[in-house]
Amino acid sequence: MKNVEIYTDGACSGNPGKGGWGAILVYKQKEKEISGGSDDTTNNRMELTAVIEALKSLTEPCCVSLTTDSKYVCDAVTKGWVYSWQKNAWKKADKKPALNVDLWEELLPLLDKHKVKFNWVKGHNGHPYNERCDALAVHYYLNK
Repeated sequence: MKNVEIYTDGACSGNPGKGGWGAILVYKQKEKEISGGSDDTTNNRMELTAVIEALKSLTEPCCVSLTTDSKYVCDAVTKGWVYSWQKNAWKKADKKPALNVDLWEELLPLLDKHKVKFNWVKGHNGHPYNERCDALAVHYYLNK
């Protein structure tokens, strides 16, 4: 399997509001930037969408080191919350409905396809790829 590094970020002006997402894929020192957004969304939806779109852009199963500043995405996967939500008919431990079920249902098969290791970084803290992903996300909704 190819080893790919992915960096993602999502941003939203208002929450909900206009939002954007950005991702950078790095393979053998080649970088590919992708971005998109929505007129009516939330920050967490954009964070999830960035991860989904980056993984969807891979043409074959890969070993992925995925870096995000989203505790929501990172913790939901690495701490197993999303799998519990799914097992419990998309209800959280407090019995409230899980949010963004449509996106989680899109992400989980991608996590089965690829071997993904999630890494969390503090946002807006000088990480070059995180800062670039943030700029891609913000640019999308500011210029739409």
